[in-house]
Amino acid sequence: MSALGQFIEAAGVATTGISLVREHTEQMRPPRALWVPFELGRPFGAPGDAAFQHRVLNAALALLDAPSGPVLADFPDDAPPSTAPGAESEPWSCPVSFPPPPVDPNDLGAAVAAEIGPLAPWHAQARRQRGRSPVSVGVGVGEFDIDAAAAFAASFLNDPPAADRATARRLKSALEDLKAFYTEAAAARPGAASTDIGDWLWRETALSRLMFRLADALRSHDDPALRYLAEQSLVPRAQAAWRRANGA
Repeated sequence: MSALGQFIEAAGVATTGISLVREHTEQMRPPRALWVPFELGRPFGAPGDAAFQHRVLNAALALLDAPSGPVLADFPDDAPPSTAPGAESEPWSCPVSFPPPPVDPNDLGAAVAAEIGPLAPWHAQARRQRGRSPVSVGVGVGEFDIDAAAAFAASFLNDPPAADRATARRLKSALEDLKAFYTEAAAARPGAASTDIGDWLWRETALSRLMFRLADALRSHDDPALRYLAEQSLVPRAQAAWRRANGA
């Protein structure tokens, strides 16, 4: 989006945007950007708080008053708790019970498959409630159902497919679909808080163990695109730091 903003600006149209990763925006230097200290996937803060979301939007649009850039401004406030109905009614807990991790530490593909089954009804409920889903299976590079996405990702641990220009994109698409599937399913439970869902996803699921293992394994891969994916995109910095601090 930063590069697109520069392209559009060069054509004479002023642009502004929202940044969730300040370091990336500093390097890309878009014409105008508002950095927000919110979790990834929540550029306007907590869901259900229209007034706060309008504040963020207005702050981003206000950067259009700057005649030229690059301009990188910081939003001053953290996101408030969600005001969605039932968000504070009870502590959040995982809506399903998963089987324990497999005895074989290399069988993470089977463990993720075991998680997907119980999550599927919750994901179906989320799609009915929202009428849409970011899960891209069956579209573009996401040319697989969610079970096949899990199997494709797990295959990189033992017998990775031949690397080419599209391999890293397909792996990233598969993992993004899996994360969206998990978080949408978890959010279907009344009272689910987005921060708790993120911690559950990255600290308690077999999918997180798969992504951590992939990040470790692909850092030394011959394909530079897969190495970049492992180093920059697979695991959020905060969760990687938590893992190191807790010896997980």
